[in-house]
Amino acid sequence: MFSYADGCTMSAKKDGMANIGAFVHQHCKAGGAGKELLILTEGFPTYGGLAGRDLDAIAVGLRETMHEDYLNYRIVSTNYLGSHIAEQGADRAAPWGHAIYIDAKAMLPHIPPSQYPGQALSCELYRAGGIRSVEIGSVMFGRYDAESGREIPSAMELVRLAIPRRVYTQSHIDYVVEVILE
Repeated sequence: MFSYADGCTMSAKKDGMANIGAFVHQHCKAGGAGKELLILTEGFPTYGGLAGRDLDAIAVGLRETMHEDYLNYRIVSTNYLGSHIAEQGADRAAPWGHAIYIDAKAMLPHIPPSQYPGQALSCELYRAGGIRSVEIGSVMFGRYDAESGREIPSAMELVRLAIPRRVYTQSHIDYVVEVILE
């Protein structure tokens, strides 16, 4: 399958149901410089610095994530959360498998990009309900103009809510909806 792509990545925490790990595949014939850098920073290409128990956990997790009932539950849970937030008027981007993305710029139009609406929403979700999220906006992707020194905000101000695998029940998802809509 990988021979048909120029490259790909996989998070073992999300897709492999493991506590650690990932992989990066790069389809090229030259490859030497990337492999040398990998050895210097992460470990040999065959294991990437991971312990054997973590490699075993990834192997088991990848097999388990291919079960259709698991995949269906994951997709249904994510869509349920996104749908219920959207029904109540919260702007969001489409669910992407393991997460939904809330458009913080649209949800909090009174907060200008220079005051980081995505970061503000992420902090408030944690403060109000203990909900962990991550800002994907100007804190993560903003830049500065080299000449003027002015900040250039990110085009999007999103908050990602990743759905942990085999952790949340229906009541957990409903709780997250309630906190977001407060």
